[in-house]
Amino acid sequence: MDFATAVRTCLTEKFATFSGRASRSEYWWFVLAYVIGAIVLSLIGIRVLQVAYSFALFIPAAAAGYRRLQDTGRAGWYIFVPMIYGLIGNFIPQPAIDASGMPTQMPNAGTLGFTAIYGLFGLILAIMFLWWLTRPGQEGDNDHGPQPAA
Repeated sequence: MDFATAVRTCLTEKFATFSGRASRSEYWWFVLAYVIGAIVLSLIGIRVLQVAYSFALFIPAAAAGYRRLQDTGRAGWYIFVPMIYGLIGNFIPQPAIDASGMPTQMPNAGTLGFTAIYGLFGLILAIMFLWWLTRPGQEGDNDHGPQPAA
């Protein structure tokens, strides 16, 4: 599957399809398109557009990841684990920053320790999901449907 076909498939044909399987090429081409769009919007610098982009592509990104995990024989709902982890990270207290970009005070040891453990867990989670999402799909049919075309 090429770049344009993968993006078209994920955004139109399978926008919110959480059943079936997604090939590696379908998933990773869509991820590349998502990242390119995010970079372009971050360069533009309009925060509202960045947030709107994230919300608009949340469902197709979740659906593509869901199908990709099913292609490897894993439960598709696992894709929500790193998504929820990322949302929780938004609620970790951040130090106040002054006009020069420096923190106004050092965080206490408890906050620093929690942040370190949370970050280490995130690194392990990221490596595990990267491994899962890059593995070849199961040969032939599996519980989630027929093998997708490459």
